[in-house]
Amino acid sequence: MTRKLTSAFSSRNPYAAALLLCLLFALGLPTTVMASDLLSATVDRNEIGIDETLNLRLRYSGTESGGQPDFELLEQDFDILSRQQSNQYRVINGRAESFVEWMLVLAPKREGKLFIPSLHYHGEVSDAIPITITEAGSRPDAVNRQAFLEVELDKKEIFVQEQLLVKVRLYTTIGLHDIATEALQVPGAHVEKVDEQRYERRINGVGHAVYELTYAIFPESSGKLTIPALNYVAVAGRRDPFSLFNRNTQRLRLRSEPQTIQVNPKPDTYTGTHWLPAASLGIVQSWSQDPDTFTVGEPITRILTLRAEGLRAAQLPPLPQLNVDGLKTYPDQPQQDDQVSTNGITGSRIETTAIVATKPGDYQLPPITITWWDTKTGRQRATQLPAFRFKVIGSAAATNTAPPGSAADLVPQPRTAMPADNFWRNLALAAIAAHLLWVFYYFWLQKQQGSSLRKPHPTNAGDKGKKAKELKRACQGNEPKAIQAALVRWVHARWPHTAGRSLAEASRLLQLPELTRLQSALDSAIYSSPARPLNQKEAQMLVDRLLRSPTEQVGSQQRKALPELF
Repeated sequence: MTRKLTSAFSSRNPYAAALLLCLLFALGLPTTVMASDLLSATVDRNEIGIDETLNLRLRYSGTESGGQPDFELLEQDFDILSRQQSNQYRVINGRAESFVEWMLVLAPKREGKLFIPSLHYHGEVSDAIPITITEAGSRPDAVNRQAFLEVELDKKEIFVQEQLLVKVRLYTTIGLHDIATEALQVPGAHVEKVDEQRYERRINGVGHAVYELTYAIFPESSGKLTIPALNYVAVAGRRDPFSLFNRNTQRLRLRSEPQTIQVNPKPDTYTGTHWLPAASLGIVQSWSQDPDTFTVGEPITRILTLRAEGLRAAQLPPLPQLNVDGLKTYPDQPQQDDQVSTNGITGSRIETTAIVATKPGDYQLPPITITWWDTKTGRQRATQLPAFRFKVIGSAAATNTAPPGSAADLVPQPRTAMPADNFWRNLALAAIAAHLLWVFYYFWLQKQQGSSLRKPHPTNAGDKGKKAKELKRACQGNEPKAIQAALVRWVHARWPHTAGRSLAEASRLLQLPELTRLQSALDSAIYSSPARPLNQKEAQMLVDRLLRSPTEQVGSQQRKALPELF
């Protein structure tokens, strides 16, 4: 062809023929530069599936060294799963040869006709290599694949906020190790991994090892929900510790198919206050002690547990508060707990309330009804905790009904209303009588304190010593209720004017820091739910300080506090 063109041009214009020869030489020059023998690239396969990998070998035989080839263009269409480099020197038939070699494991990013681009290193350029990427499982040998992924959904359609279980299984007939899994992320849904298993399964008479992951998915809105494709990377074969490239192994990339499911909105026929799509829902009631032993003024703890299969604890609503005449309630912070299993998530909400009766009688706690949607039968259901009846014995509480040391203990109690016609008269008489009694009590207290400073009463001193020994023994036993009872008896014996008062009232009256701290620690250990353990060393230290505290100092504090109380 060149000769024909040259002869045609030479017969007409010899200068044109010379120009054509120069042009053809210039066009042929770049091909000699690109077809460099110093830098070569080879692959093990030219046709793979989107879920497979290929090996790229790049070899440089030049004299220059250092640096790395530029793989930026290669990463546009392929993921580089691993990269290894080796420098080799060998002698064949008396001829020495040295080269540097890179071994790359590549995974395609998309299907279609792709290219391993020309790679550059120290001025040398390798040839581009065409690669055909097919769909997963579309190759002729796909039926007998050694490893593949499977995604299974437990339902064909669900409601919004309903639990969907997604199982991702890796099947293999060869030994796989170094399995790198990709975390499942679904836009518009809450995802939690709930189970991980390994077992064996036979498919068409062939045994497969199965690695299974189970996810619980809770869609946040209705419409189409797409489970995206997952990519797993694993190494097949036996590792060779003496091989630089581990040629006995093969790195595989497995890819699953995306899945789509319909998410329906809340049914229009649902009448519940809170939307609760669950496989099952129950409510359980328990008590800190036998409810038949209710006594006026003594706290008892009620524990309600709301448990739902297929719902997270954060989805469960708060339970209604008690409002019964004659009962004081002190609710604690609710607790939430999620338990995971092969069936997904079971959420629990635990509410604890301390109840104190202020007067005797027969009481009834109202029933609690929770409306929810049964995802197994596809209909609305209601779970009810029946009403609870109990009897309270004892006399009506005339003093504070809250657990000692609690916030309610500091709130003044309401007074019983008097008839309107006698109210002001009785109020005036009570004020005069209280004023006179307080004056007599003040002078009597001054006299008693003065006599106690001069000479302690022998009987009172012996009683105080006995109560102090009881308090020490109770503290050694580290039983909060026993320590509290012994402390009350000792305080009443040490300061007789506190007789008949509760420990919290005596603590506020005496204004002793040690007594206040000890009373607070005992209340936390007795009345808190769950109970807080009592620090025995701290309790013994506070008791020792109280036993050494002088009565005179407390008396002076009381005298300073009397004008404020008056």
